[in-house]
Amino acid sequence: MGKIPPSFRSAIANIRNPSSSSSHILPPQTQPHHFPRKKPSNSPTKSKKPQKPEPTTPPPSLFKSPNLSDAKTLFDSILKSYQPSSLDFRFHNNLLHSYASISSLQDSTAFLRHIINSSRNSFSPDHSTFHILLSQACKSNDLSSLAPVHQVLNLMVSSGVSPDKATTDVAVRSLCSQGRLEEAVELVKEMSAKHNSVPDTYTLNFLVKNLCKCRTLSTVYSFMDEMRSRFGVKPDLVTYTILIDNVCNTKNLREAMRLVSTLNEEGFKPDCFLYNTIMKGFCMLSRGSEAIEVYNKMKDEGVEPDRITYNTLILGLSKSGRVKEAKKMLRVMADKGFLPDEVTYTTLMNGMCREGHALGALELLKEMEVKGCSPNACTYNTLLHGLFKARLLDKAFEFYEMMKSGGMKLETASYATMVRVLCREGRVADAYEVFDYAVESKSLTDVSAYTTLESTLKWLRKAKEQGLAV
Repeated sequence: MGKIPPSFRSAIANIRNPSSSSSHILPPQTQPHHFPRKKPSNSPTKSKKPQKPEPTTPPPSLFKSPNLSDAKTLFDSILKSYQPSSLDFRFHNNLLHSYASISSLQDSTAFLRHIINSSRNSFSPDHSTFHILLSQACKSNDLSSLAPVHQVLNLMVSSGVSPDKATTDVAVRSLCSQGRLEEAVELVKEMSAKHNSVPDTYTLNFLVKNLCKCRTLSTVYSFMDEMRSRFGVKPDLVTYTILIDNVCNTKNLREAMRLVSTLNEEGFKPDCFLYNTIMKGFCMLSRGSEAIEVYNKMKDEGVEPDRITYNTLILGLSKSGRVKEAKKMLRVMADKGFLPDEVTYTTLMNGMCREGHALGALELLKEMEVKGCSPNACTYNTLLHGLFKARLLDKAFEFYEMMKSGGMKLETASYATMVRVLCREGRVADAYEVFDYAVESKSLTDVSAYTTLESTLKWLRKAKEQGLAV
């Protein structure tokens, strides 16, 4: 262990290289002789084409064993080769981080003490040093308590380094990454009260977002109220956007509108993203009228709609059976300078097919292509589904053959509709042909495709036996 291992030398070389993205650790004058030098080129100077950067790989682990004694011996061997003053705090932090990745918290703490004592006052740990141990403590095997976290925080304070907002953020994110949300909330309150290390809005929003995923809305509100009343941590526009997105996804649109009112009372102006989020919530419930109201409110507030706004409105109006208004919105969208894309057209086609206007949707496909917008697989499947559902079999099969020639896959819904309609029309052989193509093109799994066909044939046989119309 007296010599520096090759892996350690290469790691120092990567850290020291001024052209690398990481800052160098050793000053240039201390560069060892074993660093390779670039050979001069004998070829004439040529303008080189820019090359794609090679993918970066993480540096090799400097420690092969978690044994504390080996780690100390390795560090001591470094000090024999380099003056302690030439190794700045970033080097020590990288060294501690490498050892902490394979060792226990107890050994990492002991190794840090050894680094401090052996560096002869040339190294003083800072916030980033203790954050390495703090992150390790949050991810330790002791998930029943915050004792390891308290151990690091106490060490941090006794060393003269006060926890700050970054400390709180590191602890919160590390705990949440381990699924320890309750402990993260508890620690935030504790650090705010004991260390005056209140979270900033970035940390608050991170916690609120995680709480919204797995806790009741009342729990989230209670946490926010406590942080505001006790520690003066106020929500910002992003916080309200997270909350509104959450309640919209749970279809609680009345609460979404209440939050918008609260947002205005707090002095925040809703932006386009927030309005789009609320409109999307109404569209999920096929409530096109309310979506239009939000759109009008958005314009009254002086917020300019974007492409997503119009696509959302066209979706909502189409799902609500208001295709004519959706078409008008398509023209408004174009007048505002937003060219409709494949999502816009496909959404409108779906609405037209739902109303039984499959041929009109097919005409819209021609308009789409004329305007230079390329349809995608979803567009074709939407039209195929609509044509078969309208029982326009000649046109539908013609469209199906075109999709086959292009090697397009069938979606589950369009395949099921095709098989069902063909069987009802007595074209069982054609239904089997569609089944074969679905399997050959790997549109569906063999089991899924066969199950759909088999259940349809059983239903057809039963209907005929009972003399029911199909």
